[in-house]
Amino acid sequence: MKRIAAFLLVAVFPTGLLTACGASEAPATPPPDPPAGVSISLAQWRSDEPVHAIEVAVRNATDTPVYFADVQLVTPSFQTLPPKRADALLKRTPRTDLQIPYGAAKCSPKGLPALQPATVVAHLRSGSDPLRRVVFKVPHPDPLLTRLLRDECSAFLIKEAADIEFGADWTQVGKVMRGSLVLTRHGTGVVAVQDVGGTTHYIATPVKKSKPLATLDAGAQRAEVALQLTPGRCDPHAFAEGKKAFLFPVRATIDGGDERVVIVVPPKPLQERLTAYALKTCGLAG
Repeated sequence: MKRIAAFLLVAVFPTGLLTACGASEAPATPPPDPPAGVSISLAQWRSDEPVHAIEVAVRNATDTPVYFADVQLVTPSFQTLPPKRADALLKRTPRTDLQIPYGAAKCSPKGLPALQPATVVAHLRSGSDPLRRVVFKVPHPDPLLTRLLRDECSAFLIKEAADIEFGADWTQVGKVMRGSLVLTRHGTGVVAVQDVGGTTHYIATPVKKSKPLATLDAGAQRAEVALQLTPGRCDPHAFAEGKKAFLFPVRATIDGGDERVVIVVPPKPLQERLTAYALKTCGLAG
């Protein structure tokens, strides 16, 4: 009897009809478009540079509060990092910055790559709407990402051939700190240091006046750039805002090609020595 009943049920109600009546349709996935009136751009403050971060500058031109749960930069030109928690409720605002880290640039030993399009992905809630994934398209080519990719991949090309580091021996002579930058063979090619720039705190003066300041020939393993450092500013405010005090730009070439910039940072013990020296020289030591 049960088999007959089941047969009659299938015969009267086809399987597709049963499925349609017995199961509810899955809710449609909302589009990833940003809420109307909410836009972003990219920026970078001086304090962001040492920590490899950028700012997602959010603008909300509406009276509807928008809650950002997290934010993430996505582009083939940089390694994609996990979303950065934001937990930010933004009312109408001409600009509110959300800091996020960005991944290492994807560089090639063949030369400087072209910037690829980027997006900013966020999980957000507009007003009382549910939290959802939203994709902001970054206008291409973005000038900040273009510069970051160029700078990082320029340094990559130099580092493929040689390491450039602060030497271990630094000595104070009068009001000057004297030491050197050391080039150590890492790959192939003739590496020539063309210039060493100063920072917000220190004036860097190469002892040799003509260029190149030093050349690591193809068969050499080591070369040095004799260097002098003196305080660049002696006001207390400068020392309080020393976010880029030790980011020294070094311009170098490989096999006579274009100049590339490498940011060279002294090790922590030398940073402490230089800070103590500068404070004393400026008459600010307590």
